[in-house]
Amino acid sequence: MIPRAPVLLAGMAVASLLALGAALLTQHVGGMMPCAWCVMQRLIFVAIAASSLLALLLGSMNARSAGAGQRVGAALAGLLAGCGMAAALWQHFVASASSSCNMSFADRVMGFTGLDSRWPEVFAAYASCAEAKANLAGVPYEFWSLALFALLALTALRVTLQPR
Repeated sequence: MIPRAPVLLAGMAVASLLALGAALLTQHVGGMMPCAWCVMQRLIFVAIAASSLLALLLGSMNARSAGAGQRVGAALAGLLAGCGMAAALWQHFVASASSSCNMSFADRVMGFTGLDSRWPEVFAAYASCAEAKANLAGVPYEFWSLALFALLALTALRVTLQPR
């Protein structure tokens, strides 16, 4: 049986928020200080959760247009997941080789949003990209993020293309 769109959208929101929780746990309990690209990926996870929840809300408002609202929200989540994959790959292959993330695209985005000063315990970067290199179970931390972004993108695609 194919899962219904609301179940997939709720799963996307929960998975994204769990990823944020895991990042905060490793930072505040495990002492892994994030770089600008790390916190940008956190922001993308929050945006995916928000777009998934928006799709759920739009789907429940009007039964006739439920499919369209869910598809739009899922498509947005899929685009955001693609951005997250790009951020994770950039962090691993480019930014981690740099001694400073200062004024990188991620640093400018986080500064523009103001989230780094409004909620520094979640969105402030405390390490350079080179210093933030970390492995979890022998796998670079950003690859865990990349894998979840890929799964979220595939799930979003499934919801977007799911027949109604």
